[in-house]
Amino acid sequence: MSDDFSYKRVLLKVSGEALMGEQQFGIDLSVVDQVADEIKSVVDQGAEVCIVIGGGNIFRGLSVAASGMDRTSADHMGMLATVMNSLALQNTLEGKGIPARVLSALSISSVCESYIRRRAIRHIEKGRVVIFAAGTGNPFFTTDTAAALRAAEMKCDALIKGTQVHGVYSADPQKDPNATFYDSLSYMDVLQQDLKVMDASAITLARDNNIPILVYAISNQGGLRDVLSSQGKFTIIQG
Repeated sequence: MSDDFSYKRVLLKVSGEALMGEQQFGIDLSVVDQVADEIKSVVDQGAEVCIVIGGGNIFRGLSVAASGMDRTSADHMGMLATVMNSLALQNTLEGKGIPARVLSALSISSVCESYIRRRAIRHIEKGRVVIFAAGTGNPFFTTDTAAALRAAEMKCDALIKGTQVHGVYSADPQKDPNATFYDSLSYMDVLQQDLKVMDASAITLARDNNIPILVYAISNQGGLRDVLSSQGKFTIIQG
């Protein structure tokens, strides 16, 4: 591993919306290609990377539930959307020479492997990028919570969240130009101020397992490498 990296094994959480690019929905393959390049740049330097991708670009269970669909059915549809995103990223990574495996919390063995913790750890130890699909496999849990859970199970050194902005702000900086940027926060700061970083379950899981959360702009070229090296602009949540 590069001596410049502060974190060896990390879990990268990517929102489904980030994969839309400028589209209204679906997958922008140029964005997937960019994300894959970022992952390749750190894997080539020895970092161990696992990933959780959301499904909001294809299907968001909560919004449909609000329209009258059963929440459990809607969430299961959302889980399947994450599988689609995961397969797209896997295909792109392998096209760049980076071995990748999709492990799903839902059993769909004809498409990808089922999630087994020891198998996932073995893949990581062999230098493969592991993409966790279908959330936790349970309705009523977000992919943020799935990311924190898998980060704890994989004994990751950090949970990295790629967003549309450079870190955590007091308000949405795209709507409020006076929003304050935070270099660092505690887990309790995030919970008490109800900052919309990740849901409360994810923050609590990270806190209980002492996993720092680093939030950065996923569109920044070289941003992931900078975050692993504790450089660039990002917010760290810990302590």
